[in-house]
Amino acid sequence: MKIAILALVLTVTATSRAAGPVAAVSGVVRDAQGVAQMGALVQVLANDAMVGTAFTDLHGRYLIANLLPGKYEVRASAALFVPTMRDNLQLRPGAKAVVNLTLNAIFDAASWLPAERRKADEPNDDWTWTLRSAANRPILRLVEDNQMIVVSSSAESPTPPDRVRASMTSGDGGFGTGGIHNVFAIDRSLADGAGMTLRADMGSASGSSLRAPSTDVQVGYQKRLGFAGAARTVVSYQAHPEIIGSGAVSGIQAMQLASAQKTQLGDSVDLEVGSAVYVVRTANSAFAARPFLRVTAHPTSAVTVGYRMATSRDLQSFAGLDAVQMELPVAVLSGGRMQTERGLHQEITVGRKLGKGLVQAALYRDNLNRIAVSGGGVLSPTDFASANGPGSTSGVLADTSTDTFRLMGAGYKTQGISLLLTEPITPAMWVAVEYNTGAALTAGEGATMTLPSVATDLKPMASQSLTVAVKGRVIHTGTRVRAAYRWQPERFVTEVNPYEAFGDQAYLSFYLRQPVHCGSLLPPGLEATVDVTNLLEQGYRPFLSADGQTLFLAQSPRTIQAGLAFNF
Repeated sequence: MKIAILALVLTVTATSRAAGPVAAVSGVVRDAQGVAQMGALVQVLANDAMVGTAFTDLHGRYLIANLLPGKYEVRASAALFVPTMRDNLQLRPGAKAVVNLTLNAIFDAASWLPAERRKADEPNDDWTWTLRSAANRPILRLVEDNQMIVVSSSAESPTPPDRVRASMTSGDGGFGTGGIHNVFAIDRSLADGAGMTLRADMGSASGSSLRAPSTDVQVGYQKRLGFAGAARTVVSYQAHPEIIGSGAVSGIQAMQLASAQKTQLGDSVDLEVGSAVYVVRTANSAFAARPFLRVTAHPTSAVTVGYRMATSRDLQSFAGLDAVQMELPVAVLSGGRMQTERGLHQEITVGRKLGKGLVQAALYRDNLNRIAVSGGGVLSPTDFASANGPGSTSGVLADTSTDTFRLMGAGYKTQGISLLLTEPITPAMWVAVEYNTGAALTAGEGATMTLPSVATDLKPMASQSLTVAVKGRVIHTGTRVRAAYRWQPERFVTEVNPYEAFGDQAYLSFYLRQPVHCGSLLPPGLEATVDVTNLLEQGYRPFLSADGQTLFLAQSPRTIQAGLAFNF
């Protein structure tokens, strides 16, 4: 018996020496905000077979030792998170690999769907500018030092360098974005883990009506709050001398302060609160405050239930400040006083994760006091006088560089449902389908409207809309694209469910960003961009100006912009 045991020990020892020294994998598991995750399950797999497991400690650390040399996959998973994996990890004899993993919340995979209206100047950070601290700024390092491989995105990595983006766009852009625009943006991570960004946009001063270039300046700041919270603040100043307000007063200036906070209440409830405060000056001054509230509960790992209250279409959630570029507020002089958009949107949603996709249903109710209606055409001084006359209830704000305008339509109440389905079609491309019911303002059929009475001629009517959207990147090309076709009856000049995800993407619209390479002739980081809205010019409704000229209302007037950007 002793001889048999001795033979077995010698056999095991010989086998271990033949395989060489064992390897080990360790690291830290964090969420997308950089918070260490305790109790996450980490697995090491070889050929889909599990060879080692561990749970993270209080600081999110794990260690899996006694691994034979070879190729492995390391996977981390936790409740309410999408599993993440690091594949093709080659372990040499005696190697100690450090693999830090980041977990994303279950519904982050579908979070690309815009909660607010699309911005024309898409930044370089995967469609949204994101303020992130040094703790969660993506860094990928692959270093070999004495058989040690390091793959890291942790706070222990050096603070990443500043990122700068300079771009120039031109074209018949939307309201307040026409002509040539030179944009400079810098994104910086501070030493205390906070993030800061600065964006400056100088518009061209071409045209007889432009006395000075337009100026947009935004500053954004983010910091961590507590264990799993964050706060963002964006300050914006906008001056547009090309905008003409009621009474033919040239120029509009706007100051905005937008702030938002998010936090976790326990393990299953997310809370987001914030507001936008702005002052607009044209003929007179207007002041407005637009708060929002969003609560999301996760009763199970695959189901979410939420409530959302919003008073502004431009800021409805914490993610609404992913981009510091703020929409130009619309304020018109109507009935002798300044009027701005006002509304109250309340919504209850239920979502369920299906595989890698998501299905979500929402029941909403809107109380819209005033809503801005878009239009196109050249307004004469007579039009401005009639729009501000005793019998007018609309008021008007015109952009002389693009021959577009905004007027205030009457408010209405509505309610409806919203159904959303998202699904990946490739590892880097998503498709979404959204269906909405509700009401929108319609110009009617065969009715002849005039500028002084157009606001009262527009009536709400029940309708529905359907949107199909694609977003992502083409693998191996660097091409990023977002395209959508949003259908609703063409007689409607506002959106069905104006607070929906694709509210301003009427009909055929797309955005394309393509890296430009030409050997060593062009510097790295050069990109070409194209932004198109309502390419087919659908949904235009004619009406008469004060002097008999034909103007048009449209949910989204056609715009085409293109330009170059340089990232360094």
